[in-house]
Amino acid sequence: MSDQTQQQYEVATFAGGCFWCMVKPFDKQPGIIRVVSGYTGGHVENPTYEQVCSGATGHVEAVQITFDPAIFPYEDLVDLFWKTIDPTDPGGQFNDRGHSYTTAIFTHSEEQRAAAEQSKLRLTQSGIFQKPIVTPILPAQPFYPAEGYHQDYYKTNPVRYEAYYVGSGRAKFLKDAWKDKSQAEQLKARLTPMQFEVTQNSGTEPPFRNEFWDHKEDGLYVDIVSGKPLFSSLDKFDSGCGWPSFTKPVDEEEVTEHIDLAHNMIRTEVRSKDADSHLGHVFEDGPQPTGLRYCINSAALRFVPVNKLEEEGYGAYLPLFKR
Repeated sequence: MSDQTQQQYEVATFAGGCFWCMVKPFDKQPGIIRVVSGYTGGHVENPTYEQVCSGATGHVEAVQITFDPAIFPYEDLVDLFWKTIDPTDPGGQFNDRGHSYTTAIFTHSEEQRAAAEQSKLRLTQSGIFQKPIVTPILPAQPFYPAEGYHQDYYKTNPVRYEAYYVGSGRAKFLKDAWKDKSQAEQLKARLTPMQFEVTQNSGTEPPFRNEFWDHKEDGLYVDIVSGKPLFSSLDKFDSGCGWPSFTKPVDEEEVTEHIDLAHNMIRTEVRSKDADSHLGHVFEDGPQPTGLRYCINSAALRFVPVNKLEEEGYGAYLPLFKR
């Protein structure tokens, strides 16, 4: 990397509670060179994790981001930062309490400070949060990288990261806070109460009393919200559970998996990629060759029979049913 290229880069520093959860949102963006977890805002040089957690050093957990402002401007970083935290909480973040888990924006220039202040004002005026925005905007202070095992935690410990992200309450809070309210109202008008409850609130319909649990016609099961094909009758089987069950999705890219810790259980939730509809769960007690059982709510699906695939724009899937 040339010195000229490095001179184009800038540094941003954000504290947003546990730094494990603060890396992934930025790391995935274009123009981000690196994201480092660490400690800042305190009065002890090179503190350890244990010292910071004790509250004796005055540090907060933070991330320092090296970025190319020509590709991802600082203003966009700040806007993304708000969408990773609860900016109304003065005592920590979600299940993590204490000063070391509080939020802050640490600015490295007058331009960053002005941009952060403007962004904070826009957030306040947006009315997204009913309580005051309490995240302070402070001058940058020495930043000390955290221990190696804390770096890129979402990559090195994906299962524990996901369990923590969900279990801490952060995932649900952010989803609810930034949900498009107008879209929700439109869906409420278009879907039945059960369809809305299942897809938007992660509800569950009654077993054996739903539309497709014993359905045997050939065709595609598509997302009730987006219309994207999700499952095929060719992969449907009777699992005896009272909900439609499939050995695999039509396209694995269209179904995402998430850890679900609700009801004192550890399960794998499945959601549709495009609409982010809750579909159901996947279990490892299905038949071969996959060994999987996608247990899906009928209310999350709409069925398109083979003789209507062409008419409804799913003609590309007709070859699947030519036996």
